[in-house]
Amino acid sequence: MVRRIIRIDEEKCNGCGACANACHEGAIGMVDGKAKLLREDYCDGLGDCLPACPTGAITFEMREAPAYDEAAVLAAKKKAPCAGGCPGTAAKRLTPQGETAPAESVSQLRNWPVQIKLAPMTAPYFDGCRLLIAADCTAYAYANFHNDFIRDHITLVGCPKLDGIDYSMKLTHILRNNDIRSVTVARMEVPCCGGMEYAVKQALESSGKDIPCRVITIGINGQIIE
Repeated sequence: MVRRIIRIDEEKCNGCGACANACHEGAIGMVDGKAKLLREDYCDGLGDCLPACPTGAITFEMREAPAYDEAAVLAAKKKAPCAGGCPGTAAKRLTPQGETAPAESVSQLRNWPVQIKLAPMTAPYFDGCRLLIAADCTAYAYANFHNDFIRDHITLVGCPKLDGIDYSMKLTHILRNNDIRSVTVARMEVPCCGGMEYAVKQALESSGKDIPCRVITIGINGQIIE
């Protein structure tokens, strides 16, 4: 049958995963860092995923496709609770626990998820926050990362080399649509980490906002270089 169904432009997709989280039917999934329409018969053609896409990679088209199978969708949801958005990606504000424990053993994380690819583009915890954007390896190299960096910050992490995507578009959306007070970039001294710094600077410029930003470079020996 010919019906309305979504189309995903892989060239525009930045791999943020927002559409997969927004798809209640579980029709969309992430494959090799890109959004894919995994099941045409799971797509109801209503387009809840469209407004979630920051790059405009998702549109409607009229074409030959299997009919929407609501029964199959409901059955799949019963078998796989994560269909249509895993609970592990749901935005949460966190409160540090274990105040009676030694300070160095208390997590300072204030938000979830932390991966840039999974993070929501708007969330209450972004408003008025100091934002930390960190390369994955920094938390492993720097021994006191929670207390010296994550404390009193909302944290986003990623690795542009391993993820193979440009974070700048999603970060632009986050900076433009939330009240961010300041941005701290924590990166390693290795050249590939320059991609993280570049993406943040591009996002700051594209956001049209004058947000204070500092970049801290950590050496592979765990010492702050600058």
